[in-house]
Amino acid sequence: MPATATEPTTRTLDVPGVTLTYDVRTNEETTDRPLFLIGSPMAGSFFGPLASHFPDRTIVTYDPRGSERSVKADPSTPNSTEDQAEDLHRVIAAVGGPVDLFASSGGAVNALALVARHPKDVRILVAHEPPLPAILPDREHALAAVRAIGDAYRRNGFGAGMAAFIAHTGHRGPFTPEIVSQPAPDPAMFGLPAADDGSRDDVLLSQNLIGTTHYEPDFDALRAAPTRIVMAAGEESEGTMASRGAYAVAQRLGTDVEIFPSHHGGFVGGDGAWAGKPAEFAMKLREVLDSAAGLR
Repeated sequence: MPATATEPTTRTLDVPGVTLTYDVRTNEETTDRPLFLIGSPMAGSFFGPLASHFPDRTIVTYDPRGSERSVKADPSTPNSTEDQAEDLHRVIAAVGGPVDLFASSGGAVNALALVARHPKDVRILVAHEPPLPAILPDREHALAAVRAIGDAYRRNGFGAGMAAFIAHTGHRGPFTPEIVSQPAPDPAMFGLPAADDGSRDDVLLSQNLIGTTHYEPDFDALRAAPTRIVMAAGEESEGTMASRGAYAVAQRLGTDVEIFPSHHGGFVGGDGAWAGKPAEFAMKLREVLDSAAGLR
């Protein structure tokens, strides 16, 4: 019977301005590299269902700075992609790299920055739906849509900001001035609160929004890296900003996009509105990792 990973052990790492919290599910008998599963600002707790399908690997998950257990000294400060890439570098050094890395959403943006800055940290990167409007053909209007999200949040608080976020990130196809100028939807349409509690330090809408979406990958460094980079997108996400980001990166790298089951959060478990297909997603991820390892 193959050895299985242990229950997660929680560890912390003090870095300037934040205490990073990460979990390690150790498989003592594996000879493979650790598999690091990340999002941003999605915390490590969301990756439990996906991790459970890799009992034969040592699995690392973490809470990005400002998310859940990774508490920042000043939550009002913005998070840059470069800072988050350095966070990943520190965690990988602590667990013993190099690693294989599955990165989704803002985590995929941070992972591309990590590989550009520390190419020996990652053997295989599977970058799933990085929201990179700054490299899309309709860059001007896509970035205006991001600014509209931030404006809605600053004017009316979390509910309004998240409603605008859902509307714009769910938009399919190029952004136009007409799309950007549409009134923000009513938060109640998405079951969000209409009342403004006055806070303006939300990790998604304040700390991460600009740093993630305005980042432009260093494609020369990515091409030169020894890392095998696989871009990925969800079968249900076609045409959305994050899916288009995966295709834009793949085009610049001269590679194809692997299609994964479900949507932007296809690895998420449960039966709520955001539930994906973690078993099918894990099967595809294992296939992609095995294929990429064979090509090295």
